[in-house]
Amino acid sequence: MSTPILELRNVNKSFGPIDVLNDISLKVDAGEVLCLLGDNGAGKSTLIKTLAGVYKPTTGEVLMDGKPVDFHGPRDAQQMGISTVHQFGGTFPLMSIGRSFFIGAEPTKGFWPFKIYDRRKANEIAVKAVQEFGITRIDDGDRLIGGLSGGERQSLAIARAVHFGARVLILDEPTAALGVKQASHVLRIVLEAKKRGIAVIFITHQVTHAMAVGDHFAVLIRGAVAANFRKGEKTREEITDLMAGGEALANLGAEVESYMAAHEGHPPPVTPN
Repeated sequence: MSTPILELRNVNKSFGPIDVLNDISLKVDAGEVLCLLGDNGAGKSTLIKTLAGVYKPTTGEVLMDGKPVDFHGPRDAQQMGISTVHQFGGTFPLMSIGRSFFIGAEPTKGFWPFKIYDRRKANEIAVKAVQEFGITRIDDGDRLIGGLSGGERQSLAIARAVHFGARVLILDEPTAALGVKQASHVLRIVLEAKKRGIAVIFITHQVTHAMAVGDHFAVLIRGAVAANFRKGEKTREEITDLMAGGEALANLGAEVESYMAAHEGHPPPVTPN
């Protein structure tokens, strides 16, 4: 059995007296898409920030390649190969594609102290990286980011992360604000990243998109893993019910039925708040 690239073991995160993550245990392997599903307030954002090194777990362990790691900030996580792409791609509308692709790591030419930004090299690499992911409409590195569609921006951000050595790609609601065609572009790129052996953590509340790319699913409810299952083990309707707390409601209904059977059809008493 292979060692997961990234694993959480019994991770809890509290802010003062408030418990936000409760005993989270998850893992993702190379070439696998783990879909984290949950409604607003489920704890997805806190979990992302814990994986990305923004927050340190209150208790529990984060492991990479089977070894415990202690991130002191996002840069530590990035150096270990964890890259996060947020909902709008983290791109800059008034920057060119080439400049945005290399921001903070710009290629240069010439000799010190006369080094200058190598625009042609940056543009060539950026365009090639995006086109290798199947986004052939981007063919000019001088084009402004603001002229790209939402799906193209996401594609550019993902291609950038892969180019700079991402081993774990965390995608935060990458299809949330996109139309059907743009979302399909992003989903194709997720599958391409998976094909390249990258571990993808796909955070979403859109079950259809998750089912299109996911191998492994975890449903978060109130900061805890309510369900953890593989592809094909649950239907779309079952997953949707889980996200809405359906399993908890079903358990409550069973308890009520059991009580009524034991008490000659009388419902349980309501305790006033």
